[in-house]
Amino acid sequence: MPEVPRPVFLSGKVMLDDGTAPAEPVVLERVCNGIARPEGFTDSKGRFSFELGRNSAMMADASVGSARDPFGDPNMGFGGGRMSSGRGGALGGSDPRLLGCELRAALAGFRSDVVNLSQRRSLDNPDVGTIILHRIGNVEGTTISATSLSAPKEARKAYEKGIDAMRKSKWENAQKQFEKAVAEHPNYAAAWYELGVAHQQQQRPEEARKAFAQALDADPKYVKPYLNLALLASSEKKWDEVAKNTDTLIRLNPIDFPQAYVWNSIANLNLHNPDAAEKSAREALKITPGVPKLRHILGLALANKGDYAGAAQEVSAYVQAAPQASDVELARKQLVEIQQRAGAPQK
Repeated sequence: MPEVPRPVFLSGKVMLDDGTAPAEPVVLERVCNGIARPEGFTDSKGRFSFELGRNSAMMADASVGSARDPFGDPNMGFGGGRMSSGRGGALGGSDPRLLGCELRAALAGFRSDVVNLSQRRSLDNPDVGTIILHRIGNVEGTTISATSLSAPKEARKAYEKGIDAMRKSKWENAQKQFEKAVAEHPNYAAAWYELGVAHQQQQRPEEARKAFAQALDADPKYVKPYLNLALLASSEKKWDEVAKNTDTLIRLNPIDFPQAYVWNSIANLNLHNPDAAEKSAREALKITPGVPKLRHILGLALANKGDYAGAAQEVSAYVQAAPQASDVELARKQLVEIQQRAGAPQK
């Protein structure tokens, strides 16, 4: 009989570098050999406690894991389900499932301390201590709204109940709790944002758009709603709105949201602004160089500028790197046309 891996539990606290607890939930990530997986959230006092690997039911919005997910898919790069099985958790040595792994808090605009998990054993004390989030100096926007600090007790209580319902995918219940929160505290930007997410999950784009707009009215430097508004606008091909919202997000936080650069590039392609499209595509590639689709977008931007040799190189790289992509046949046709215009031999 194969040995059943023992569960690994972790607990601790996340604090900001000013000594306060985050006013909103922060995601805890396990990063193993460069691959990040969400494992749990902090509570209202910044505390966390979870079993590693039991994250399959976790909900992640577009802002979570942004550095790994330039197209808004919260599952990209995370893998899924439980940690890999295999023999582990022996009392006499570290758990091989945790080799090359670290624990960190993920919050846009902040750099996290990390906890090395490589030497942990399943029966070790689960308390990893306090993880400090350090504010990045050149980021103006925030993912923790200042309006959360002034929320009265009843509003915070409803907000926390809404967050709990969202993690269980109980969207209607979550919606009701966030509506209670904003009724108690009309400038509660985080609650307006989560209300918008709840509407999105229930296929109510117009209600979602209004909630996100209310969040920005309450706190214009609260960056989360800008990307959601851009994604809603992209589904309706309102490219000027996509460009406007992503421009603002990039200005407020140029580091943590490669999705903003991607959609800004796509919007500018459709608005016939190839210089801006190229600039955003290159910035996205700096943050997430391993995403093949970015080469395709950059290639189209270069083609629109008349740089057919450069465009052919980028689109060809995409076709080779992603032969099973749903749009690869379209990319191949575009590559043939680009090569013809460049006067290059077809491959």
